[in-house]
Amino acid sequence: MDRSLGRGLCMSILACALIATTLPEAAETDLSIITPPAVLPLEVPRPIEPRGRAFLSSYRLPDTMTFAGDPVPIQMWQVRERIEYEFYRFLEDEGDSIILAKRTGRCFPTAERQLAEAGMPDDLKYILLVESKCISAAYSRAKASGPWQFIPSTGRLFSLTNNDWKDDRRNLELSTEAAIKYLKRLHGIFNDWPLAMASYNAGEIHILKSMREQRVQDYWKLHYVTETMRYVPRVMAVKEIFSQPEKYLGLAKSDLYTPLDTEIVTVNVKDKQRHLASVAEEYGTYFLELKLLNPEIRKDYLPRGTHRLKIPRRKDDGCPVGCYKADIPR
Repeated sequence: MDRSLGRGLCMSILACALIATTLPEAAETDLSIITPPAVLPLEVPRPIEPRGRAFLSSYRLPDTMTFAGDPVPIQMWQVRERIEYEFYRFLEDEGDSIILAKRTGRCFPTAERQLAEAGMPDDLKYILLVESKCISAAYSRAKASGPWQFIPSTGRLFSLTNNDWKDDRRNLELSTEAAIKYLKRLHGIFNDWPLAMASYNAGEIHILKSMREQRVQDYWKLHYVTETMRYVPRVMAVKEIFSQPEKYLGLAKSDLYTPLDTEIVTVNVKDKQRHLASVAEEYGTYFLELKLLNPEIRKDYLPRGTHRLKIPRRKDDGCPVGCYKADIPR
């Protein structure tokens, strides 16, 4: 028994020695090379989420377009490219275009009504988006102001008051009335809406001079400064997109900002001036809202005199200004 145990012990020692001589040196310190590697779990691919919105390339201009009742020569290669450039630029800036579309719910109804009353094409309202993005207080480096961007001299030509405390170019109703008169006058000169709009942007004298020098009678064949070259195609692209916000921007009519319910009141200021905060308090509103509703007022006060202001419409409950309904005698 002792002899057998000794023989087994010797055989074990010998086997260990043989293994040590056949393994590489690294095995003396790293036993992982003789152990099977761990099986790594396979990476499960993430599901591809569908795009929330189609690629820009999936939107195309229609093969036929009209503006103010007249066909747009979109079959001309350079005309299509010019309009497409503006078309995709608006679609690319999706956030800005969504806000523009929403604003049309507030600024278009006034323009639509006044254009209809004047017998002018409804499509002219899209100029508002190109000129000012429907921002009444918009102001340019050329000192053009308001939603229709009148420069001071043109504004005075159409009876828009502009002084230290008031700028009627910022009043949507008054400036729309002036724009209608100006566009009607330009159309009378050119008998063509693209040329009339180009003249609205650059001035009729400059457009007439360029037409004479280049011997053309068609806006789409006229070469002019970049801004005016882009102006009319931009209006055309705007009409295509913002007349169909549900198609291009995923907006329903209910998504647009609703028109504000307002009324006009007459304010008589007997002192040298009266702060708008005081006026706002009297009519149940607040300073900021009064400024937003009356962007033509440049100062924070009204000077001595009689003024007509736009305020939120009050409830017709028989309560005079500055009282509570409970105060009405029964």
